[in-house]
Amino acid sequence: MKSRTTVMVSIVLAMLVASMDTTIANTTMPVIVKEIGGHDLYAWAFTSYMVISTVLAPVAGRLSDLFGRKKIFATGIVLFLGGSLLCGLSQSMIQLIIFRAIQGIGAGVMMPFPSIIAGDLFSVEQRGKVQAFFTGMWGLSAILAPLLGTFFVTYMTWRWIFFVNIPVCLIALLTLLPYQEVYSPKRSPIDYGGALLFSAGVSLLLLTTAVKQHMVWYGAAGAVLLIAFFWYERKQSSPIVPLSLLSNRPVAVMIAGSFLSCLALFGTSSFMPLFMQTQGYSLFISGIALLSTSIGWMAVAVPGGKWVLKYGYKPLLIIGNAFMLVTAIMLYFLRESSSFWYSFTALTVLGLAFGIIFTISTIGSQQLVEPHQKGISTSLQLFARNIGTAISVTIMGAILNGTPSFYSGIHSMFVFALVASIAAFAAPFAIPSAAKQAGIGA
Repeated sequence: MKSRTTVMVSIVLAMLVASMDTTIANTTMPVIVKEIGGHDLYAWAFTSYMVISTVLAPVAGRLSDLFGRKKIFATGIVLFLGGSLLCGLSQSMIQLIIFRAIQGIGAGVMMPFPSIIAGDLFSVEQRGKVQAFFTGMWGLSAILAPLLGTFFVTYMTWRWIFFVNIPVCLIALLTLLPYQEVYSPKRSPIDYGGALLFSAGVSLLLLTTAVKQHMVWYGAAGAVLLIAFFWYERKQSSPIVPLSLLSNRPVAVMIAGSFLSCLALFGTSSFMPLFMQTQGYSLFISGIALLSTSIGWMAVAVPGGKWVLKYGYKPLLIIGNAFMLVTAIMLYFLRESSSFWYSFTALTVLGLAFGIIFTISTIGSQQLVEPHQKGISTSLQLFARNIGTAISVTIMGAILNGTPSFYSGIHSMFVFALVASIAAFAAPFAIPSAAKQAGIGA
């Protein structure tokens, strides 16, 4: 029990610093640019971190299946610590971009492990509560990041937004040491070629969401590399992404469903505060409205494990996507005159949707595979969500910026969300009914 407690402290601390560093630079980057220059490279400080951390999550999950959770997770913490130290010492924007990439490597390695290790340590019934706790930590990081960024810039120096990670990472490492791993890794050769093709291909595709020039060339190159990756993986005895996993129909549908649900509406959190502030509400009030998503999320995530045992995966995912569709319809009718409570209610229903979809699909991705595939299966869920979110934010932003009127842009944005929500709603119907109890209790 002591070992389980300390590893939970470790993964929560690691998750906090990795998730905060996704957003904390938003507050401080104007100050950083003023001191070290490189305004024309401004966006790359975010892009290098986002792209690399997203791409490496599945690779880290697979490596944890091959070599164990503790070693790979500890490696991620050390890389993130080193990247944070280097970022704080940066003297130019080029240096900061490179060191943010190193930070992103560490973050990408660390991020799948809360769900992976929770899958090793807790029963299905308990896992919903644990996932709800992790959701609360994400919500806390979203609040702490801008506050800490503002504090360090005002009273100290922007460099402390990176230096503060060092003691937290050291504590995370120390609390990980007593952990007695319960998973026995299945040793196999590392698929270096597959990892390289996958990372390069997905990175190029993700760059199309972050750059304004040569998008077609990035996308075409990424597609070619991913085609080569699938061809290459078919011939490997120990592929970095086992294609047999994608032939597991329930798991494949859950991965696709997670992508579609995030494509539809996860980007909403980036634009609803802007909508409310345009209505005249303060930053604080718009933040309170956004908090309703976390409230709805945790309300259904806590009993999610018990519901899986009682009802199975398919009915719950259909219900979760029904909530998603209801949210999309509500947002479709969002208008300039809509009240605070209308937005609050819509975002609460959105929280109910994601709370069910993420909790149930995470449990399913762990229970419906062999133990030596649990890491890659769980991390592919996270990967699908991150990719869906990146594309969602890009498309929504392009729609909003390409429409002359702000409110007509918001409406057009949610037309897209409604169409994508219909596709997401259809996905869980493809899960075989036989998957209802398969793997539960394993």
